[in-house]
Amino acid sequence: MEILYPVCAGLDVHKETVVVCLRRHTGTAPAQQQTRTFGTMTRALLDLADWLAEQGVTHVAMESTGVYWKPIWNLLEGQFELLLVNALHIKQVPGRKTDVKDAEWIAQLLQHGLLRNSFVPGAPQRELRELTRQRRQLIQTRASVVNRVQKVLEDANIKLASVATDVLGVSGRAMLEALVAGQDDPEQLADLAQRKLRAKIPQLRLALQGRVTDHHRFLLRLLLDELTHLEGLIGRVTGRLEETLPASFAEAVERLATIPGINVAAAQNILAEIGTDMDQFGSAARLASWTGMCPGNHESAGKRQSGKTTKGNRWLRATLVQVAWAASHTKETYLSAQYRRLAARRGKKKALVALGHTILGIIYHVLQDQTTYRELGPDYFDHLDTARLTRALVRRLERLGHQVTLQPQQPAA
Repeated sequence: MEILYPVCAGLDVHKETVVVCLRRHTGTAPAQQQTRTFGTMTRALLDLADWLAEQGVTHVAMESTGVYWKPIWNLLEGQFELLLVNALHIKQVPGRKTDVKDAEWIAQLLQHGLLRNSFVPGAPQRELRELTRQRRQLIQTRASVVNRVQKVLEDANIKLASVATDVLGVSGRAMLEALVAGQDDPEQLADLAQRKLRAKIPQLRLALQGRVTDHHRFLLRLLLDELTHLEGLIGRVTGRLEETLPASFAEAVERLATIPGINVAAAQNILAEIGTDMDQFGSAARLASWTGMCPGNHESAGKRQSGKTTKGNRWLRATLVQVAWAASHTKETYLSAQYRRLAARRGKKKALVALGHTILGIIYHVLQDQTTYRELGPDYFDHLDTARLTRALVRRLERLGHQVTLQPQQPAA
């Protein structure tokens, strides 16, 4: 088998140790192997880097083991050609399994060029990823706290959510603060409504008549304080994102924001995951496969067993589904028309995934061509095959008991 890298190393990474197998193949002689074990403290990792450099290593491969590979990658980056490999792709053949044998197996596969490198962006994008993912987790935590607030209100039979669209909007917060302060008069609580909500004051008086105890007030105070804290953290992370966002990313955010359903925050999340250079993916289809937004391919004996979507980047996938949901609610757009067309045949959930796949393809071309989104219009699908659409509509009218005669429209004078 062809030798691609004469001197390389395979790393089996753990929390406290790193087992390194250095593999050297020169001429026609059998390959020589050296195995050493290093700690994961910074000094030990620097010794590892020095030893690899002294031995003339050019390529280093390691498994993506939790987060333990990250400090090793950060210290070795720039000194060697690094490969981060999915553990499923290098599963050891059956037999005795040890850390040493795992490192030897990785080194052997690397030397023959049998490993597929995972996409690891540069340091600035990795930092951007950490910020966007942290913000997303904080937003999810906030949503959980909002649900607990609603649970306490229901327990006290306060039906504010049945009248107000946003329980924690400006009016809702004022009412909750008054409740916590001891106010229990429905008329005075309803009078705290602002703007459009004031038109619902009669309904609010009924909804705010409950049985609020000191226990409920204690829980609401606790949850409102937690919400304030989380919203402050979300604001700090967002501010840090805006401060550290590279200029090329800022321009790309503006271009992506022209796509229906994508706002600034969603654009930041998307760019943190895929970056701005689409050459690293090669095509929109490969990007969709990496994300896990395309149908699976499981076929045996000429029969397709499953079309379930593949595993991929769960952070980007979640963002695309949210973007697809927002795009499906836009008016007079190509994307909303596609959603309605797919949902009628395949259901809402599958339609959202399919729409997310379409949006990802649009994102790829917007970034690749450095352009903005061009709206095709809601009637785009009607003009793809007008004859087929006409036949379908005629058949539908005939099933309803009508006799249909088609007459071409005369052009306007």
